[in-house]
Amino acid sequence: MLGSPKTLVDALSLLPRDETRGFRFIGADTKERFYSYDAIEKEAHRRAAHFAALGLKKGDRLAIVVPEGHEFVLSFVGACVAGVIPVPIFPRASFKGLDGYVDTVAHICKGSGAQYLLTMEATKPFVEKVLERDSGITKLLYTESIFEGPTPAFTPPKVDPEDICFLQFTSGSTSRPKGVVVTHANLVANSQAFLGPAGLGMVEEDMAVSWLPLFHDMGLIGFILGPLICNVCSVLLPTSTFARGPRIWLETLHKFHGTVTYAPNFAYALATKRVRDRDLAELDLSHVRIAGCGAEPIQAQTMRDFVARLAPVGFKETMLLPSYGMAEGTLAITFHPRGTPLVTDIVDHDAMKKGEASPVPRGTPKSLELVACGVPFPGHEVLVVDEDGKALPERRVGQIVTRGPSVTQSYYNNPEATAEGWKNGWLQTGDLGYYANGALYICGRIKDLIIINGANYYPQDIEWALGEMDGVRRGNVIAFSVQAEGTEQLVIAAEANSGDVERLKKQIPERVYELTGLSTGYVAIVGVGGLPKTSSGKVQRRKTKQLYEDNLLAEHGTGRVGDGGDEG
Repeated sequence: MLGSPKTLVDALSLLPRDETRGFRFIGADTKERFYSYDAIEKEAHRRAAHFAALGLKKGDRLAIVVPEGHEFVLSFVGACVAGVIPVPIFPRASFKGLDGYVDTVAHICKGSGAQYLLTMEATKPFVEKVLERDSGITKLLYTESIFEGPTPAFTPPKVDPEDICFLQFTSGSTSRPKGVVVTHANLVANSQAFLGPAGLGMVEEDMAVSWLPLFHDMGLIGFILGPLICNVCSVLLPTSTFARGPRIWLETLHKFHGTVTYAPNFAYALATKRVRDRDLAELDLSHVRIAGCGAEPIQAQTMRDFVARLAPVGFKETMLLPSYGMAEGTLAITFHPRGTPLVTDIVDHDAMKKGEASPVPRGTPKSLELVACGVPFPGHEVLVVDEDGKALPERRVGQIVTRGPSVTQSYYNNPEATAEGWKNGWLQTGDLGYYANGALYICGRIKDLIIINGANYYPQDIEWALGEMDGVRRGNVIAFSVQAEGTEQLVIAAEANSGDVERLKKQIPERVYELTGLSTGYVAIVGVGGLPKTSSGKVQRRKTKQLYEDNLLAEHGTGRVGDGGDEG
């Protein structure tokens, strides 16, 4: 860990000048580029000078749509050195759903007040249409050209802890993306909390390995900004490489003796499914200390399956580290104690409808198994409260609220959303959860909660069970309710092949009834990529529900085509 940096810019100057320490970027072409900390700081200052020469000044916002990892990081950090506020936006590599993508980028740019958008020649076709929208962008900048030539004269501005470091726009899983204001103080506090002794316990000998998107908080803070603040080396893969072949994640951990990695639940499931027996003969994962999981609901069976599949190459259950966090908390909010076995809670499904997490023995019919996400970091508070904001006792389900130095305080230029999201200093996460034996368990989102006949149903539980069915694409099921004939009715939308439509339309309601006792009003089977998702891969229940109600959902046999929308 470094001394006591107050800002990201401070941390750059405190990093060791050892040429062996820094970041290794592995391109989609497998070419490796290594940047020592010294090289990163020098290049960041050079790019900061070029930004200033273009007229960008402290406090200006710069939208960044850059797919190459090293170009993204050097430009992002360069903007911070110049006092310019980066606004990372997910890049696009396909014309599929382009119109929706352009709308989202334009929304983020306008919301941030950015006038310049930094991109690359390769992504020009996907972002140039932003200039035609009501986005506020007046000029596109290209990494291939704006940093050329001699370094202009430049005096870095003073950057203070309370200055905005960057704007992290939310994924948009339940609403339009909002710009979370992350100050340097927030970033430093969260980085030191989750990488420090109470979190991952990182030391100089650790090697972090990640394929996570760099525009998203888990990849950006967890494997770039946090490591810069805390002197941790990283190996960074393109997300697209993982998507094409999940084994590369495990192979990279093996090759570089990675000790720390992180991924959402779906990635563990995908890696378990795709890794072959002959791959195991070439892997050694015994050096891994921590394999974190977060960003979406964590399924105990997924974790157990991953451990069982990788046990022959040295992977252990104690390496798993479930966690909970969100952009409004900068990144991490709670961590499972590292080096300890997975902890789960098996509760009665019917009691959960009433907001009571009543424990039952394993194997009890109609029971749910939830994964413990640990405890808050020192100096941070996390409560579960009722609708009046009163703290609830253990095993009572309520909204999760939190406060502390890592917790941000507003959405950028959005006073209404800010007033709703922060009350009396507490962040209203919008997530439902409960405590049991001191550990936090996550149940779902308040706005996604399905309420039928006065009982509460958590869509994630239904979705997970249906995702296990033959023919249904796991992780591509959405459950929601709609008003029909004066009552709330359950609707299921799932991705599957056309040949499975009739069978699944019959079997899905049977499985739902077996699990919940609910009748299903309608089952929509859509093709691969037919369900809208956020840029980070989360299903968009609200958008799916809206498409269904507008008779626009891309069901098999309707002729409608889904955009597979990465609409952040």
